[in-house]
Amino acid sequence: MDWIPWLIAGCILAVGEMHFSGFFLGPFALAAFIAAIFAAIGVGLTVTVIIFGVATLLTFLLLRPIAKRHLRTPAELRTGAAALVGQQALVLERIANDEGVGVVKINGEVWTARSYDDDLIIDAGQKVHVVEIRGATALVSE
Repeated sequence: MDWIPWLIAGCILAVGEMHFSGFFLGPFALAAFIAAIFAAIGVGLTVTVIIFGVATLLTFLLLRPIAKRHLRTPAELRTGAAALVGQQALVLERIANDEGVGVVKINGEVWTARSYDDDLIIDAGQKVHVVEIRGATALVSE
């Protein structure tokens, strides 16, 4: 029955790891589970404590760097139409939502355009900012 305290400690540490990311309590939880297995086999308390210490050290040295690397996610990379949001565009054809007309050039590509504000009319030659992309239409504002 020497394995039950190790199992309880492992569960408590695993729950703690779930609440506090950083993979700090995880190595202790994993080592406690390993110690519980050895305690269930019947090795003595001294050997079990040594196994717990060695397992904790190895887990920290081997698994923690891998886990920390996976915690750092790169900045979100926008591609396709989503990358056009926030870009500057040149109005090639007057934009008037009520008439259903408007064309802009964004990064060398020609897009149909509508004003983000329904009442706003934007004349050709003006520079605007892309607020949103809906399908094949750019919503722009001055």
